[in-house]
Amino acid sequence: MASAAAATMFSSAADSCSRRVFLITTLQVRPTRSSSAFLRTSITVSSHARTSASPCSSSSVVNAAMAAETSAKVIDGKSVAKVIREEIATEISRMKESTGVVPGLAVILVGDRKDSATYVRNKKKACESVGIKSYEVCLAEDSSEQEVLKYISSFNDDPSVNGILVQLPLPSHMNEQNILNAVCIEKDVDGFNPLNIGRLAMRDREPLFVPCTPKGCIELLHRYGVSIKGKRAVVIGRSNIVGMPAALLLQREDATVSIVHSRTKNPEEITREADIVISAVGQPNMVRGSWIKPGSVIIDVGINPVEDAKSPRGYRLVGDVCYEEASKIASAITPVPGGVGPMTIAMLLSNTLAAAKRANSFE
Repeated sequence: MASAAAATMFSSAADSCSRRVFLITTLQVRPTRSSSAFLRTSITVSSHARTSASPCSSSSVVNAAMAAETSAKVIDGKSVAKVIREEIATEISRMKESTGVVPGLAVILVGDRKDSATYVRNKKKACESVGIKSYEVCLAEDSSEQEVLKYISSFNDDPSVNGILVQLPLPSHMNEQNILNAVCIEKDVDGFNPLNIGRLAMRDREPLFVPCTPKGCIELLHRYGVSIKGKRAVVIGRSNIVGMPAALLLQREDATVSIVHSRTKNPEEITREADIVISAVGQPNMVRGSWIKPGSVIIDVGINPVEDAKSPRGYRLVGDVCYEEASKIASAITPVPGGVGPMTIAMLLSNTLAAAKRANSFE
């Protein structure tokens, strides 16, 4: 580790931050006329509640702005995702009436991980809710890599399947890169194909698909009318799935982007300069109030379980950002849960619809 600060940054922060429930205000959505238009639709938040929640830890060094006891707008991903699903359902209905085509999404699940099975089940329900036909393959943990590749090849050749998703993580004996690369680029609705990422990174090139979670982060900023052009943005984390594509998307929107990672010196100082922060490192409550610039916008991708004896499950979910502290300083923030999570599935549905339209030359 390059410095003590960086080491501290990626150690597990105090998990005593108790997330308070904020009053979610009515979202006003401008109607759209097409699926391309829904990506430009904005949502305005007319008002927000104020609260005087206590800080995560009395020993925390927090920004002086906390004394004002203001609270940030809640960026309600659950409500936005619902609106998007309704828009997608409308477009699918229009497409079916015009062409008789129904989009199809195939999901391949290997192994018996409960979390992966839950994700697949939720994706299937989401598909059904908008009219996308769902294809599901469940393979045993000890299945061979060749078996997975066989199903991918079959779905690649099936015109009724417009998107293919391989649920991650895969068992350790499988080569993840080989399997993801086998998905043809026209059906890569997860956006993980190197050609899609390469196009995303290049000016004047357009990827066929953008990875769903970072796409959802940017969509939330758009829908809440957050200006990105010319702003300073910090992405915490540099994974291929979220961090790197999120940074590329922000750069495409003309933000000045810094990436904070495990080797970064003085991560707090860099993050404190940001107008927009996207955090995706998987460390509970790592980003404290002292890291936040007053008035900034916080998109928290982290979903981390922490022990909670008061919860019936014995744990609760928190983000990478200490919500209680940050919400007193930021102008807007996503909650956990109910922020980025619902948007990820909504963007998967959006990508599947786009794939079906492209395959059938439907506008």
